[in-house]
Amino acid sequence: MAAYEPKNPGYRAAAVAMFDGQPAMRTLGIVIVRLGPGEVELAMLHSPEFTQQNGFIHAGIITAGLDNACGVAAFTLMPREADILTVEFKTTLLAPARGERFVFKAEVVKPGRTLTFCEARAFAEHEGKITLIATMTGTLMAMLPRMATSPAPGTSGA
Repeated sequence: MAAYEPKNPGYRAAAVAMFDGQPAMRTLGIVIVRLGPGEVELAMLHSPEFTQQNGFIHAGIITAGLDNACGVAAFTLMPREADILTVEFKTTLLAPARGERFVFKAEVVKPGRTLTFCEARAFAEHEGKITLIATMTGTLMAMLPRMATSPAPGTSGA
């Protein structure tokens, strides 16, 4: 992975605050394990509440972890005033999500002023073995505040 220089010197605290502000991640029990400029590792423990009919963790839960990992990785490189939103992703499910613990690793491939492209991988830890279970490519958008503009001369601005 390329070494990236964050635009926000307080990127770590900002990324943790953004992550902590998501009730969905708390509900899933997903936590930040490692965080650096343009990269993150998240993890969650197995929970029977998140399984599908065969006892595997549901693909939607795995996708949520991958999407969030991409978002946090991208957010570490965005300016202080930015917020973030996913605009596109593709997930490939490679193996059943069977395990005691699941890890989601993401890294920025190409940062941009507005759009950032990331790749992520999900791993299952099961009986001492680590298996790659899914991959994701994602595009994330920096949502920057818009400058207030005055109405054009001769208009009411409404």
